[in-house]
Amino acid sequence: MDTRDKQLLRSLRLELCTEVLVDGVVIQYLYQEGILTDSHVQEIQSQTTSQRKTMMLLDILPTRGPKAFDVFLDSLQEFPWVKDKLMVKREEMTIQDPAGKARI
Repeated sequence: MDTRDKQLLRSLRLELCTEVLVDGVVIQYLYQEGILTDSHVQEIQSQTTSQRKTMMLLDILPTRGPKAFDVFLDSLQEFPWVKDKLMVKREEMTIQDPAGKARI
């Protein structure tokens, strides 16, 4: 996952935790596409609240390779408003820094 996408997930972390329920389609889609392993799924599902599950996913995603962010976007079928927001913010970050390096 590139630096821009990691920064984007970090900047929207709390918002994503309140708007996305990862229990259903999101985790299963990421598992199906090879982004998450079986142990990742178990670790996420062992969390006690929906927010903690989403936080755990957001901790794991940046470590899962260059396709992880795009596959995460694809997994948000039940949350089209979240997907749209992520895509708009990603585009804004690209316009601000076309080299794809997030300014920290």
